[in-house]
Amino acid sequence: MENKDQIYGSRAVIEAMESEREVEKILIQKGLQNELVKEVVRNANKYKIPVQYVPAEKLRRISTKNHQGVIGYISAVSYASVDNIIDRAYSAGRDPFLLILDRVTDVRNFGAIARTAECLGVDGIVIPAKGSALINADAVKTSAGALNHIPVCREASLVKLIKNLQANGIRCIALSEKGADVLFDGELSGPIAIIMGSEEDGVSNEIIRICDNLYQIPMTGKVESLNVSVSAGIALYEVVRHRRLNVS
Repeated sequence: MENKDQIYGSRAVIEAMESEREVEKILIQKGLQNELVKEVVRNANKYKIPVQYVPAEKLRRISTKNHQGVIGYISAVSYASVDNIIDRAYSAGRDPFLLILDRVTDVRNFGAIARTAECLGVDGIVIPAKGSALINADAVKTSAGALNHIPVCREASLVKLIKNLQANGIRCIALSEKGADVLFDGELSGPIAIIMGSEEDGVSNEIIRICDNLYQIPMTGKVESLNVSVSAGIALYEVVRHRRLNVS
Protein backbone atom coordinates (compact mmCIF):
# COMPACT_ATOMS: atom_id res chain seq x y z
CA MET A 1 0.00 0.00 0.00
CA GLU A 2 1.43 3.40 -0.99
CA ASN A 3 1.99 6.08 1.60
CA LYS A 4 -0.29 9.11 1.22
CA ASP A 5 2.37 11.23 2.93
CA GLN A 6 4.73 10.73 -0.03
CA ILE A 7 4.92 12.35 -3.45
CA TYR A 8 6.82 10.82 -6.35
CA GLY A 9 8.92 12.29 -9.15
CA SER A 10 10.86 15.49 -9.64
CA ARG A 11 8.02 17.54 -11.15
CA ALA A 12 5.54 16.59 -8.44
CA VAL A 13 8.03 17.47 -5.70
CA ILE A 14 8.86 20.80 -7.37
CA GLU A 15 5.16 21.65 -7.68
CA ALA A 16 4.60 20.78 -4.01
CA MET A 17 7.38 23.13 -2.92
CA GLU A 18 6.28 25.96 -5.19
CA SER A 19 2.69 25.66 -3.99
CA GLU A 20 4.07 26.16 -0.45
CA ARG A 21 3.00 22.77 0.84
CA GLU A 22 5.03 21.73 3.87
CA VAL A 23 7.60 19.28 2.50
CA GLU A 24 9.27 17.42 5.36
CA LYS A 25 12.27 16.06 3.45
CA ILE A 26 13.31 14.86 -0.01
CA LEU A 27 15.10 11.65 -0.96
CA ILE A 28 17.13 11.69 -4.18
CA GLN A 29 18.82 8.71 -5.79
CA LYS A 30 22.59 8.93 -5.59
CA GLY A 31 24.25 9.88 -8.86
CA LEU A 32 21.25 11.60 -10.49
CA GLN A 33 22.36 14.85 -12.11
CA ASN A 34 19.65 15.81 -14.63
CA GLU A 35 18.22 19.31 -14.83
CA LEU A 36 14.98 18.44 -13.05
CA VAL A 37 16.88 16.98 -10.10
CA LYS A 38 19.05 20.10 -9.98
CA GLU A 39 15.86 22.19 -9.87
CA VAL A 40 14.56 20.03 -7.01
CA VAL A 41 17.76 20.74 -5.07
CA ARG A 42 17.65 24.48 -5.81
CA ASN A 43 14.07 24.70 -4.57
CA ALA A 44 14.88 22.61 -1.51
CA ASN A 45 17.70 24.99 -0.63
CA LYS A 46 15.40 27.97 -1.19
CA TYR A 47 12.72 26.59 1.13
CA LYS A 48 15.23 25.09 3.60
CA ILE A 49 14.01 21.53 3.06
CA PRO A 50 16.43 18.71 3.99
CA VAL A 51 17.69 16.59 1.08
CA GLN A 52 19.12 13.09 1.48
CA TYR A 53 20.95 11.19 -1.25
CA VAL A 54 20.20 7.48 -1.01
CA PRO A 55 20.85 4.30 -3.02
CA ALA A 56 18.31 3.28 -5.65
CA GLU A 57 17.57 0.14 -3.64
CA LYS A 58 16.25 2.20 -0.74
CA LEU A 59 13.87 4.10 -3.00
CA ARG A 60 12.59 0.82 -4.46
CA ARG A 61 11.93 -0.47 -0.95
CA ILE A 62 10.01 2.69 -0.09
CA SER A 63 7.79 2.70 -3.17
CA THR A 64 7.09 0.70 -6.32
CA LYS A 65 5.70 3.77 -8.06
CA ASN A 66 7.56 5.50 -10.88
CA HIS A 67 9.39 7.94 -8.61
CA GLN A 68 12.14 8.71 -11.16
CA GLY A 69 14.68 8.78 -8.36
CA VAL A 70 12.94 11.45 -6.25
CA ILE A 71 10.54 11.00 -3.32
CA GLY A 72 9.20 13.81 -1.16
CA TYR A 73 7.56 13.56 2.24
CA ILE A 74 4.67 15.88 3.05
CA SER A 75 4.29 17.14 6.61
CA ALA A 76 0.91 16.77 8.30
CA VAL A 77 1.33 20.22 9.93
CA SER A 78 2.35 23.72 8.91
CA TYR A 79 5.52 24.86 10.62
CA ALA A 80 5.48 27.93 12.83
CA SER A 81 8.04 30.59 13.74
CA VAL A 82 9.69 30.45 17.17
CA ASP A 83 9.75 34.25 17.34
CA ASN A 84 6.01 34.46 16.65
CA ILE A 85 5.27 31.87 19.35
CA ILE A 86 7.32 33.79 21.90
CA ASP A 87 5.68 37.10 20.94
CA ARG A 88 2.20 35.58 21.31
CA ALA A 89 3.03 34.26 24.77
CA TYR A 90 4.28 37.62 26.00
CA SER A 91 1.32 39.41 24.38
CA ALA A 92 -1.01 37.10 26.29
CA GLY A 93 0.72 38.09 29.53
CA ARG A 94 2.51 34.81 30.24
CA ASP A 95 6.07 33.53 30.19
CA PRO A 96 6.98 31.48 27.10
CA PHE A 97 7.05 27.71 27.64
CA LEU A 98 8.84 25.79 24.88
CA LEU A 99 9.80 22.16 24.35
CA ILE A 100 12.89 21.35 22.25
CA LEU A 101 13.28 17.80 20.96
CA ASP A 102 16.86 16.94 20.04
CA ARG A 103 16.69 14.12 17.45
CA VAL A 104 13.61 12.29 18.74
CA THR A 105 13.05 9.96 15.78
CA ASP A 106 10.23 7.62 16.78
CA VAL A 107 6.90 8.81 15.40
CA ARG A 108 4.90 7.34 18.28
CA ASN A 109 7.16 8.93 20.88
CA PHE A 110 6.84 12.26 19.10
CA GLY A 111 3.05 11.99 18.97
CA ALA A 112 2.80 11.05 22.64
CA ILE A 113 5.06 13.94 23.64
CA ALA A 114 3.00 16.39 21.56
CA ARG A 115 -0.18 15.17 23.25
CA THR A 116 1.24 15.81 26.72
CA ALA A 117 2.74 19.15 25.71
CA GLU A 118 -0.56 20.42 24.31
CA CYS A 119 -2.45 19.29 27.41
CA LEU A 120 -0.03 21.16 29.65
CA GLY A 121 -0.08 24.44 27.76
CA VAL A 122 3.33 24.31 26.07
CA ASP A 123 3.47 27.20 23.61
CA GLY A 124 5.38 25.31 20.92
CA ILE A 125 7.57 22.31 20.08
CA VAL A 126 10.89 22.81 18.29
CA ILE A 127 12.58 20.09 16.23
CA PRO A 128 15.75 20.03 14.10
CA ALA A 129 15.41 20.14 10.32
CA LYS A 130 17.39 16.91 10.08
CA GLY A 131 17.28 13.84 12.30
CA SER A 132 13.76 14.12 13.68
CA ALA A 133 10.60 12.03 13.42
CA LEU A 134 8.46 12.62 10.36
CA ILE A 135 5.34 14.54 11.25
CA ASN A 136 2.94 12.38 9.30
CA ALA A 137 -0.57 11.01 9.75
CA ASP A 138 0.69 8.43 12.27
CA ALA A 139 2.22 11.18 14.42
CA VAL A 140 -1.04 13.15 14.38
CA LYS A 141 -3.03 10.02 15.26
CA THR A 142 -0.68 9.12 18.14
CA SER A 143 -0.95 12.68 19.44
CA ALA A 144 -4.75 12.25 19.63
CA GLY A 145 -5.02 15.29 17.37
CA ALA A 146 -2.83 17.50 19.57
CA LEU A 147 -0.58 18.29 16.59
CA ASN A 148 -3.52 20.11 15.05
CA HIS A 149 -3.44 22.55 17.98
CA ILE A 150 0.16 22.98 19.18
CA PRO A 151 2.64 24.86 16.95
CA VAL A 152 5.70 22.97 15.71
CA CYS A 153 8.86 24.79 14.61
CA ARG A 154 11.67 23.39 12.49
CA GLU A 155 15.16 24.86 12.98
CA ALA A 156 18.34 24.25 10.99
CA SER A 157 20.48 24.50 14.15
CA LEU A 158 19.21 23.82 17.66
CA VAL A 159 22.47 25.15 19.09
CA LYS A 160 21.97 28.51 17.37
CA LEU A 161 18.33 28.57 18.46
CA ILE A 162 19.20 27.87 22.10
CA LYS A 163 21.78 30.66 22.12
CA ASN A 164 19.21 33.06 20.69
CA LEU A 165 16.64 32.03 23.30
CA GLN A 166 19.18 32.56 26.09
CA ALA A 167 20.08 35.98 24.70
CA ASN A 168 16.39 36.87 24.99
CA GLY A 169 16.02 35.77 28.61
CA ILE A 170 14.64 32.26 28.11
CA ARG A 171 16.32 29.63 30.27
CA CYS A 172 17.16 26.42 28.43
CA ILE A 173 17.10 23.32 30.63
CA ALA A 174 18.14 19.87 29.43
CA LEU A 175 17.07 16.54 30.94
CA SER A 176 19.72 13.84 31.10
CA GLU A 177 20.95 11.05 33.35
CA LYS A 178 24.27 12.97 33.24
CA GLY A 179 22.73 15.80 35.26
CA ALA A 180 24.26 16.45 38.67
CA ASP A 181 21.11 18.16 39.98
CA VAL A 182 17.66 16.67 40.49
CA LEU A 183 14.76 18.05 38.44
CA PHE A 184 12.45 18.30 41.43
CA ASP A 185 14.90 20.61 43.24
CA GLY A 186 15.43 22.89 40.25
CA GLU A 187 14.18 26.39 39.56
CA LEU A 188 11.65 26.03 36.76
CA SER A 189 9.71 29.29 36.84
CA GLY A 190 9.90 32.14 34.35
CA PRO A 191 10.45 31.93 30.58
CA ILE A 192 11.73 28.40 29.92
CA ALA A 193 12.58 25.85 27.25
CA ILE A 194 12.81 22.17 28.21
CA ILE A 195 15.19 20.08 26.09
CA MET A 196 14.69 16.34 25.63
CA GLY A 197 17.16 14.12 23.80
CA SER A 198 17.04 11.24 21.38
CA GLU A 199 15.99 7.69 22.19
CA GLU A 200 19.50 6.44 21.44
CA ASP A 201 21.90 8.78 23.21
CA GLY A 202 19.90 11.55 24.88
CA VAL A 203 20.72 15.24 24.57
CA SER A 204 23.80 15.87 22.45
CA ASN A 205 26.99 16.98 24.19
CA GLU A 206 27.04 20.13 22.07
CA ILE A 207 23.70 21.19 23.57
CA ILE A 208 24.59 20.04 27.08
CA ARG A 209 27.62 22.35 27.02
CA ILE A 210 25.52 25.46 26.38
CA CYS A 211 22.27 24.80 28.28
CA ASP A 212 21.61 26.78 31.47
CA ASN A 213 20.93 23.73 33.65
CA LEU A 214 21.22 19.97 33.31
CA TYR A 215 18.79 18.03 35.47
CA GLN A 216 18.16 14.36 36.00
CA ILE A 217 14.96 12.57 36.94
CA PRO A 218 15.72 10.55 40.09
CA MET A 219 15.05 6.82 39.85
CA THR A 220 15.30 4.13 42.50
CA GLY A 221 14.40 1.03 40.48
CA LYS A 222 16.74 -1.33 38.65
CA VAL A 223 15.91 -0.04 35.16
CA GLU A 224 18.31 2.78 34.40
CA SER A 225 16.32 4.90 31.97
CA LEU A 226 12.82 6.06 31.02
CA ASN A 227 11.17 6.29 27.64
CA VAL A 228 11.65 9.81 26.27
CA SER A 229 7.90 10.47 26.10
CA VAL A 230 7.54 9.51 29.78
CA SER A 231 10.53 11.67 30.75
CA ALA A 232 9.10 14.61 28.79
CA GLY A 233 5.78 14.22 30.59
CA ILE A 234 7.46 14.29 34.00
CA ALA A 235 9.55 17.35 33.11
CA LEU A 236 6.64 19.31 31.66
CA TYR A 237 4.38 18.53 34.62
CA GLU A 238 7.12 19.70 36.96
CA VAL A 239 7.32 23.05 35.15
CA VAL A 240 3.54 23.44 35.46
CA ARG A 241 3.72 22.56 39.17
CA HIS A 242 6.40 25.21 39.78
CA ARG A 243 4.38 27.81 37.92
CA ARG A 244 1.30 27.08 40.01
CA LEU A 245 3.32 27.37 43.21
CA ASN A 246 4.70 30.74 42.09
CA VAL A 247 1.31 32.26 41.29
CA SER A 248 0.75 34.99 43.83
